[in-house]
Order: sequence, then C-alpha cells, then structure tokens
Amino acid sequence: MADQSSTILRSHALRRDFGGVRALRGVDIAVPRGSITGLIGPNGSGKTTLFQVISGVDRSASGEVWFDDQRILGLKPYEIYHRGLARTFQLSRVFPDLTVLENLVVAARRRDHGARERALGLLQRVKLEDYRDVKGAGLSYGQQKLVEFLRVLMSEPSLILLDEPAAGVNPTLRETLWDMVRHLNGLGTSFLVIEHNMEVIADLCSEVYVLSEGEVIAHGDFAAIRRDPQVMEAYFGKARARGGRHG
Repeated sequence: MADQSSTILRSHALRRDFGGVRALRGVDIAVPRGSITGLIGPNGSGKTTLFQVISGVDRSASGEVWFDDQRILGLKPYEIYHRGLARTFQLSRVFPDLTVLENLVVAARRRDHGARERALGLLQRVKLEDYRDVKGAGLSYGQQKLVEFLRVLMSEPSLILLDEPAAGVNPTLRETLWDMVRHLNGLGTSFLVIEHNMEVIADLCSEVYVLSEGEVIAHGDFAAIRRDPQVMEAYFGKARARGGRHG
C-alpha cells in the first residue's frame, strides 16, 4: 500500500458484480497527490465502472475507497463532490437549456459569491467568452465537452476524474483541454485520466494503471507498461487486431 500522506486516492480489493459478471475483481490503485495518473485498458475492462464506483454513482461495490484519507465508498455523489473529488463523463452532460455561463455558475459551491467572475475567467482562458450567453444545446459537441470540464473546475476540486474528455473533440479544442490539465496540475490539482490516445498518456501521465477484465494487470510509467507482455496481449494486441480504436 502506498504512503498515505503522498496519496490522494486509494482503492483496496474493490469488487463490483453485475449479475454473474464480475466487472471489478479486487482492484487496488493509489493515485499520488499532485500527479496525472493514466487508466487504460481495452473495451469492457472496467475503467468507467471504476469511475462510477469511486464517484458514488454506483454504490453497489465492495472493498474500500479512500479520498484524502477518508473512506468514501458508499457515499452519495454530491457528498463526494463536496469533499473535493469531481469527474467528467464519456458523454457530455451540459444543461441544454442553460447558457454556458449558467452551466458553470450552477456548479459552484454554495455561497460562492465570486462564482460568476471565476466562470468568466475560465471561459476567457479557453477562448469561449463569446459563448457565455449561448445555451448548452447550441454548442458543438467539442464545446460541450470543454464546458463540462470547466463546470467541474467551478467546485475547485483537489482530484478530477476525466473519462475520455477529448473523445470526439477537434484538435484545437483537444489541445486547449490538455493545456488546462497541465496548468491545473502545475497548481497542485491531481488527475486520474481514462484516455485511448497513447501519445497523450505518454506525454501527460507520470504513471499508468492497466485494467483488463476488471483486474489491474500492470502499473508503472508508460515505457514500462508498454513493454509488459500482459499489456501487449490484453491491450495493444487486441487494439491492433480490431484495427485501431480502443476505449
């Protein structure tokens, strides 16, 4: 088990069953405080299920999850959110009938009197300030994904779970997104990132966990896990056999 003082998120023996299918098979992870940690694996490996459990969306798992040395497994999503752990989803979840500015402000902590100014600052940073009065439904898919990410930032979390945040996003917006991740990480925000683009994982992540069939089969820096025979078989080999994309 990793040193608790240097770890912001830990899971131990985490299991989740769906009927007769075991989606998570005793998953142990430790996300270092202040890191960008990657989570990869083939389709169906349990990555999003792990995020669902950690963030409280799925409360049917067994095992242990600690965030900032507090046990959070079984808590409701809003309870975890207000402790400083936030996440994005694979599919954009902006409020379609609210403006972009309203989408951000509603995500701020209660009694946050500076929320509007902070939201405007975030929009300016990613060059979306001209869209502040556009409703969520009027944005492109990539813009919606970026607004969802900004909305997560409004609670000023210490750990952010990113579930394929750049999927379906054009190259310009992707680079804007990753620049924001680097900037926030430099300020101390920790990240756990599901991402299918291996170049991004290699560039961003100090260490990587690999899931296959609900189990951690490898953990280390990108160069090490890429050479791991189990990873080549379970992840890279299958991806090539399918002709490319994996999730």
